[in-house]
Amino acid sequence: MDILEKIREKAKALHRTVVLPESGDERVLKAAQLAADERIASVILLGDEEAIRKRAQSLGVDLSHVAIVNPLSDPKRKQYVESLYALRSSKGLTREQAEEILEKSAMYYACMMLYHGDVDGVVGGAVLTTPDVIRPALQIIKTAPGIKLASSCFLMAFPDCPYGENGVFLYADCGLNPNPNAEELAHIAITTARTWRLLVGTEPRVAMLSFSTKGSAKHELVDKVIQATEIAHSLDPKLLLDGELQGDAALVPQVAQKKSPGSQVAGKANVLIFPDLNAGNICYKLTERLGKGTAIGPILQGVAKPVNDLSRGCKAEDIRDQIAVTVLQSQVLG
Repeated sequence: MDILEKIREKAKALHRTVVLPESGDERVLKAAQLAADERIASVILLGDEEAIRKRAQSLGVDLSHVAIVNPLSDPKRKQYVESLYALRSSKGLTREQAEEILEKSAMYYACMMLYHGDVDGVVGGAVLTTPDVIRPALQIIKTAPGIKLASSCFLMAFPDCPYGENGVFLYADCGLNPNPNAEELAHIAITTARTWRLLVGTEPRVAMLSFSTKGSAKHELVDKVIQATEIAHSLDPKLLLDGELQGDAALVPQVAQKKSPGSQVAGKANVLIFPDLNAGNICYKLTERLGKGTAIGPILQGVAKPVNDLSRGCKAEDIRDQIAVTVLQSQVLG
């Protein structure tokens, strides 16, 4: 059983409800059927029920086990409007603007459902951009207590790969923070290690990546990673975390023996922390394609309740798996 099958099996036992706001997308409709039929979660789609079911029928998609909520006629709409107004009035939002937002934005409506506990998680981003997914999540759900910033990671799984955890990795941050400072990078590392434990269930071995290994190069960009490593150690002294490490030193035992002998992480890393969004985003897309891997994400971390993004190039199966990830997150969030 591969890691995604394990995550789906764990999700089935939790009996959670996940809402998908992008009901106009064919992949979302297919994913709703997959998740419901496989009993990964109870699924809710947002929109006009007659139109959605008619579209699904034309696509050969069976939504008989999927619920549909129309935000325009939902009895809870007024309650959601009042809550959004209360949450955002200090920022200048009027009640009329709250009504307009919840009329026009299914993503905001989905986050209000989550805020009120009417669902256990939200998955969007097949059509919406990452900012359009993140903004309502942070405005309504906000970050979890004690978390300095939200971040994201990708679950990467590669066939016949000798590195990481039998070809399984978490990459972070590949979708949210463009240029984290040393403290932010340390928090991303700590949060991603927690996500690893939740999703994979084994010990994370965290590599703080750089173009330098243990002083092989001198640059302010290297200094940031060194500082982040020190901060992360102070935040969680027991975490297996090391840096700064080049990619080959993080993954390949023979290289690690030469470049970082004695490290508990070098040559064995399964969690890869990139120094900025350029590096992380480029690497996940290249390795997914060149390594014939599966990329699930962006998985949002640090939000108080589970809201997850998608790559706009995702497949229906990717959305189904992100639903399963969201279900597992609901165990510790909310």
